[in-house]
Formats: sequence, structure tokens, C-alpha cells
Amino acid sequence: MIDELREEEIVNKVGGRFKLSTLIQKRMVALNAGGRPLVDIKSDDKMQIVIEEIRQDKIFLDTSNNLRITGESPEAGGPLDFDASIL
Repeated sequence: MIDELREEEIVNKVGGRFKLSTLIQKRMVALNAGGRPLVDIKSDDKMQIVIEEIRQDKIFLDTSNNLRITGESPEAGGPLDFDASIL
């Protein structure tokens, strides 16, 4: 799994290592808060789920670095945004 993060293909797909890290973190928060996986894989490992979601172009960061799910519009409720200031 960690080897997959070292591959330049996934790094370039999201626009760099910082964006990859941000995307993974935001999606992990959404999954831990009860979000459903967007891919069907035989694993309960959330990191593996997030990596596969990225590979299948199911999630991305918008221009404001907010997590977005492919095909969802902001008007439809969009993905879960996490505000760390509430902690």
C-alpha cells in the first residue's frame, strides 16, 4: 500500500505530493465520520479504499482544496467538509 503512494502516476494524477496528502487526509476524515466507500474492493482498510478511489477518479480536490466526489454538485449537498476549528 505504501509503495502505491510512491508511484509517480498517483502523485501526478492529483497534482503533487502535498495535494495527494491533503486528499487522503480529507477522505479519511469523511470515511471515519461514516462516509461510504465509492469503490467495491475486498478490503476494510480505509487507506486502501482511498487509494483505489483516487485511482478510479472517484475523488479529487477542487481549486480551493476541498474534497469533491466525481459527479456530485455543490448544490446536491456535496461531500463532507471538515472544520478542524470545532475540535
